[in-house]
Amino acid sequence: MPDDKRSQDENEDDEQRQQSERRKEEVRDRTNEDRAMSGDPGGRLGDLDEALQTQNYPTTTDELVAAYGDYEIETQDGTESLEEVLAPTDNQTYDSADDVRNRILGLIHR
Repeated sequence: MPDDKRSQDENEDDEQRQQSERRKEEVRDRTNEDRAMSGDPGGRLGDLDEALQTQNYPTTTDELVAAYGDYEIETQDGTESLEEVLAPTDNQTYDSADDVRNRILGLIHR
């Protein structure tokens, strides 16, 4: 009989550990979803991220450079202005802040 009680206690402990791990995993998943849904999860765009939210869309590369060209962006090699980051691109039209962010982040990860 003592073996059954010990086995039952061990099973309960295992179940509690599993529930705790599931809760931690759910919190991690929710946190990752929140980051994915926010504008600039890595903070590389700094104040530009907020400015992009207020920009009227559609907009073009030239309009973005005229309005925000001096904004500094963290790149793999330090910081560059938006104008420097977008310099190698053609004049494109962007439909949303997400479009602009994706383009910029793609350029700075090259």
